[in-house]
Amino acid sequence: MKKIVLSHLLIIPFLFSSAQEGKLTLQQCIEIGIANNLDVLQSDLQAQGDEVRWKQAKLNRLPDLNASAGYQFNAGRSIDQFTNSYITENNQYSYYSLGSGVTIFNGFALQNLVKQNKFTYEASKMTLQQQKDNLTLSIILAYLQVLNNEDQLVQARNQMELTKQQFDRLEILNKEGAIKPSDLSDIKGQYAGDQVNIINAQTAVETAKISLYEFMNVPYDKNVALERLDVTSFTEMYADTPDKIYETAMQQFAQIKAVNYSTQSAEKAVKVAKGGLFPVLDLNAGVRTNYSNTATSPIFLNTTDVQSSDYVLLGTTQSPVYKKQNNYLNEKISYFDQLNNNRNQGVSFDLRIPIFNSFQQRNRIKLAKIDLKNNVLVEKTAKTQLQRAVEQAYINMTAAFDRHKILLEQVDALTESFRAAEIRFNSGVGNSYDYLLVKNSLDRATINLINAKYDYVLRTKVLDFYKGMKLW
Repeated sequence: MKKIVLSHLLIIPFLFSSAQEGKLTLQQCIEIGIANNLDVLQSDLQAQGDEVRWKQAKLNRLPDLNASAGYQFNAGRSIDQFTNSYITENNQYSYYSLGSGVTIFNGFALQNLVKQNKFTYEASKMTLQQQKDNLTLSIILAYLQVLNNEDQLVQARNQMELTKQQFDRLEILNKEGAIKPSDLSDIKGQYAGDQVNIINAQTAVETAKISLYEFMNVPYDKNVALERLDVTSFTEMYADTPDKIYETAMQQFAQIKAVNYSTQSAEKAVKVAKGGLFPVLDLNAGVRTNYSNTATSPIFLNTTDVQSSDYVLLGTTQSPVYKKQNNYLNEKISYFDQLNNNRNQGVSFDLRIPIFNSFQQRNRIKLAKIDLKNNVLVEKTAKTQLQRAVEQAYINMTAAFDRHKILLEQVDALTESFRAAEIRFNSGVGNSYDYLLVKNSLDRATINLINAKYDYVLRTKVLDFYKGMKLW
């Protein structure tokens, strides 16, 4: 949680600084999105929890140390804790103990549990990375969509400006009666259509920005612009082959690593469950002492002669027999003397042998094996899906590259056709229909080229994504 709070504290001034400059970069958008995305934050918390469980599993191999204390008050007939005999007076009793124990052997369950939790933690880290990568790819897509729509808006404005120039020229010629009125009305209709296209393009830009801000999970600010990317560097054919990309993805792709670690964790879980079938040997040691307010110690006072019940006959006279008697005074033993005198220590080895427990442990083993089989299936399916995804992504990239190349040639050809049509129309040789037909064809081809350019950039980023590369 400290890491999450710290990341927010770092991102917030970063965002304010960027907003003041009025521009956001792709890297800033990605970092802001990662710092605010719920799935990423929850995956991070899961990884932190798994790390704690892994560290605790390692600490479980250490001896424990526990202290205990107790106090007891008795009234009436009770057992004297000092003499272990019945008494009828009020008494107080307290005890203190300190004990430690360590498991020496339990079928290697503790060691395997450490390894299991270690693999679980590694899987959580890879799942977190996968969440970040997925979000990064989504932000890149949204970012490119904004740039794409901005380019289309620029193109729409250029188209409208060109149409406006023709409209202004024809309006003057129409007043002079030098052209057919239909030519002016055709251009006027085209001019209105271009204005609508600008409105649609502006709406598309703002909508794409809102989508980007949604991925970043921050309030939308229409005054913040995006830094342009140099997409001309992506006009060359992607170098790697599908087989090479898949081979790299098998080693680098976070999702594959995550399912692989999960399978290894499940394998260790089976060994942990099997450890429950073995005897458990524990070593325990402890020290204990106690105190009782009825505990007394006799103190010698003197020796006196006392008459006994025996006698001797002196003739017919009974003479009593006297004996020596030691006299003592019972003095209560002090608190700390009792604690010192009553202290005792002990060491023990405890062996627990599982004989029958309603088949619980064997069923735990079966469940662990079932979970392992499920993880194996998930890992196998993930690898198969990855192979298909790489192949499809490569096909999409190749198609996008070819489409971009062809559209470049189409735009060049239509640009030349439009230049010729414009010359003919301006000189009065051509008509508005032929002019607008070529112009609209060029406009459509230019828009398609813009889409193809950013589509190819995105397809290359998808392949980089599968290779586990940095995406910005």
